[in-house]
Amino acid sequence: MSGTLNKVMLIGHLGDEVKMHYFEGGGCVGRFPLATNETYTNKSTNEKVTNTEWHNIVLRNKAAEICEKYLSKGDKVYIEGRLKTRKWQDDSGNDRYSTEIQATDFTFLTTKKESESAVTQKPTEAKSETMGKAESDDDLPF
Repeated sequence: MSGTLNKVMLIGHLGDEVKMHYFEGGGCVGRFPLATNETYTNKSTNEKVTNTEWHNIVLRNKAAEICEKYLSKGDKVYIEGRLKTRKWQDDSGNDRYSTEIQATDFTFLTTKKESESAVTQKPTEAKSETMGKAESDDDLPF
């Protein structure tokens, strides 16, 4: 096989609200931190240990606007995308790097709105209603 693959699939909780940045041409970018957890039992102490990994999620245009509207800190979401590393300079002129997940698909698993009201939908119905493609407006359910 001569091809390559850059694919990430995550299920986690938002660590903060979606932060939006709007451009003059009408486009926008949304960013938020996503926490995933790994839990295991320490064999020497028999104590449960949880490690949290933080991921920087980036969405563009309509997908970013949908996430800003419907997601809040603590909500659980499925994210699919690709890894991208950005290079930038800090205030001192030093090169810095940030690795981000450029989201291409997402599914809301729980939202603040769902948590506050008694949801009568089946989980599969809720998932299908909130699923969207990040780059294509044609596939969005809104």
